[in-house]
Amino acid sequence: MGRDAITGLVVFAASLFLFWATLGLERHPLVPVGPGYYPRLVLGATGVLALLLVVSDVIAHRRAGAPAARANYTLVAVAFAIFAIYAIALPYLGFRLATFAFLVAMPLALEPPRGARRRWMVVFVVALVVTVVTYLAFESYLQVLLPRGRWTGF
Repeated sequence: MGRDAITGLVVFAASLFLFWATLGLERHPLVPVGPGYYPRLVLGATGVLALLLVVSDVIAHRRAGAPAARANYTLVAVAFAIFAIYAIALPYLGFRLATFAFLVAMPLALEPPRGARRRWMVVFVVALVVTVVTYLAFESYLQVLLPRGRWTGF
């Protein structure tokens, strides 16, 4: 069992514990979706993905001569830095601008599109669509107020 399997087991155990903790949340009788619905959804998905990580690591270790994957710690540090900048910029730029910038910066940092203009446009269009859909889902459907920017008011 390798590092990925151990990590998967730890994440699975944490997901199970946190999922169990959400079962004690009280539901409001007038609200169809209780406060534990979305955390349970995310924790359930996280638990399933953690188990898939364990299974894939066990299968990879059973194969003879499978090359070990090398970790790219610089890329991990860059991803954490981009996320930290996003979290810091959120109250200043607001949800819409900060999220769009984050969704453009992350794929460009992880794997910049090479060549055609079309690939660059895909990054911008996907970032725009995801930002708009997320904003509308939270503001209109779920009626959750997302941060407005202190600098932009947007």
